[in-house]
Amino acid sequence: MSNAHGVLVIDKPAGMTSHDCVARIRRLYGTKKVGHTGTLDPDVTGVLPICIGHATRLVEYLQDLPKRYKVVMRLGSSTTTEDASGEVLEQAKVDAAAITTERIEQLLQSFLGEIEQVPPMFSAVKVNGKRLYDLAREGAVVERKPRKVTLYELTLHEIKADGDSVDISFTCTCSKGTYMRTLCVDLGRALGYPAHMKLLRRIKSGPFAEEEAIPLHVLEERAANGEDLSRHLVSISQAISFLPSYQVKPERIRAVRNGLATALPGVNAEVGSLICLFAGEELLGIHRVCRGDKGLFAKAEKVFPAEV
Repeated sequence: MSNAHGVLVIDKPAGMTSHDCVARIRRLYGTKKVGHTGTLDPDVTGVLPICIGHATRLVEYLQDLPKRYKVVMRLGSSTTTEDASGEVLEQAKVDAAAITTERIEQLLQSFLGEIEQVPPMFSAVKVNGKRLYDLAREGAVVERKPRKVTLYELTLHEIKADGDSVDISFTCTCSKGTYMRTLCVDLGRALGYPAHMKLLRRIKSGPFAEEEAIPLHVLEERAANGEDLSRHLVSISQAISFLPSYQVKPERIRAVRNGLATALPGVNAEVGSLICLFAGEELLGIHRVCRGDKGLFAKAEKVFPAEV
């Protein structure tokens, strides 16, 4: 199945790294050209789009898209890793009566928009060429620069007391690079309590939602039964359909295939934005909109072979 090209949307189970999933997909589809579009920690479940074959050229575009998560924050204890896998650092009894729906909704509302986050020590961020999680395992704590991220949506779902703790369930739509663990810690701090992320599930990544995700074990069962796994792939054209498109004139198709720039008459697009060029239903390439003496034109970034 080494001629498979498209995006496979899997439902990642807990206990596996994103790299583990990529390795399994390489074996199932018989190709080394496989890459995921955004790391999920081992304990996190949910939507993990995996690009196969020519679709690996989409990774840089898909990984930059917003993500949506279901989050359970535990109020009353903090951990070394900011999630449930770490050792408890601090505990405090939570006054559950004071954790009201109105108070939490107001707090979530105050976090919307662009915020700054300090990456957790147990993360893949590099400092002086070394991963933070490697430094953390050595017992080191280093200064991390705050990073700007954007929270587009925060919706409260449930507040539930559990002994001396309170669990707060919510969904969050956010930009690439947002740490839900750190968000939970920051929300807890704003409430005056230690906190950590108890559970996390990604329910959407870019255009891909959990309803279309296939569990990895189901995919492996179908492979064992001899099923053609290519039918589970989202086509490259469909995967990139969130970008605007333009139909190339027949006399310019050969030039576009050869990576040459082509004019965009009648197109109203922002300079620097991306646009997909098509010949009928066939994707020719992903291009950058530029402005020249004669108006807008498309400069090739990715040109796809005819079979795509």
